[in-house]
Amino acid sequence: MSRRIVASAALFAIALSACTTTGAPANPIEARWVGQSAGKFFAKYSPPISDTPSGSVTLYNWRGGYKRIKQQNGRTASVSCAAQLTVDANYNIRDIRITADRAGANGPSYCEELLTEE
Repeated sequence: MSRRIVASAALFAIALSACTTTGAPANPIEARWVGQSAGKFFAKYSPPISDTPSGSVTLYNWRGGYKRIKQQNGRTASVSCAAQLTVDANYNIRDIRITADRAGANGPSYCEELLTEE
């Protein structure tokens, strides 16, 4: 009887370990944009500079947010943001990865300041 219990528990543990959970977004930009329409993103921030089909998704390279800002250290800087968006067949953002960033007016990431404002 105890062998059955041990075997059942082992099978249950193996089955459970195969399950995956989706964690919280890795950063505020993902929290804001993953699951949203890519059209909404591009309408707000400008069209992508290139796109590459990759299986069931399309990778879009985007650059925008060109601006001169006053940083926390008092210096003025020209800033912009660049990102790669992974977009599914329904044109929803599945992933957004920042590829170029500078210090912002209020912190270490201009992209975060730009892409998380409502």
